[in-house]
Amino acid sequence: MTTTKSLSSLVALDMPSQPKAHRLRLAAADTAALNRREFLIWMRNPAFIFFTVIQPVMFVLLFRYVFGGSILVTVPGGYVDYLMPGIIAQSAAFASFATAISLARQLQKGVIDRFRAMPMARSAVLLGRLTADTVRLVVTLLVILGVGYAVGFRFHNGAVPALVMMVLGVALGVTICTVSAYVGLAVKDEEAVSSFGLVWLFPLTFVSSAFVPVQSMPGWLQAFAKNQPVTLVIDEMRSLALGGPLALHAWQSAAWLIGIVAVFVPLAVRAYRRAS
Repeated sequence: MTTTKSLSSLVALDMPSQPKAHRLRLAAADTAALNRREFLIWMRNPAFIFFTVIQPVMFVLLFRYVFGGSILVTVPGGYVDYLMPGIIAQSAAFASFATAISLARQLQKGVIDRFRAMPMARSAVLLGRLTADTVRLVVTLLVILGVGYAVGFRFHNGAVPALVMMVLGVALGVTICTVSAYVGLAVKDEEAVSSFGLVWLFPLTFVSSAFVPVQSMPGWLQAFAKNQPVTLVIDEMRSLALGGPLALHAWQSAAWLIGIVAVFVPLAVRAYRRAS
């Protein structure tokens, strides 16, 4: 018994805890490895990226040439300049759907269990997925912006506000990705996630100022449309693109985005720990 205790003490002494900076470097390396894994999957399945991009491009063309003539707006450049910030925000939100599907699929196939059994940082799975999705979001939004320019969209407020507008669109997408990560890990079943995935996003994106002015909606619907986070972010993006009171919705947008991340990141981490 004494020998066993002595050996335990020696083992404890011989294996000191690693410095925090070293643990952070290892976590960053694990995250980068999982990023590379996601990129390789996308490169081997280019249809995924194609269909991720083609849907918002179709929205741009449909609203620009089919519905745009019947929607009256009073902004510089007409309806196409009103439309594009909304399309960019909607596309960023819808792109997060892939996060929920991917995590649910990995759970069903046992990939998450294998990750958890490996000597890797627990945070790397979620961080790797979110950072890879951020890169995908940037590429998608740049393609949409290029299509928007081809059909007549123009920035009216300078290069810096234009860049901030795109960053805000990516921030909205990443924020929604945290919600989708929780949904995918909590629901677990890929088919259930596929059915549920966009149901909660449709009211937020379509009952907003993305495609039509909120003032054109029935009075009972305007209260929700004016104060929900997607409208506030889109209105701020539109002010950045076209010129307007930038501070009007800036703090409200920031508060919503930070609040959503603060709620759903811990929920996603908890769901990941309980996933099996």
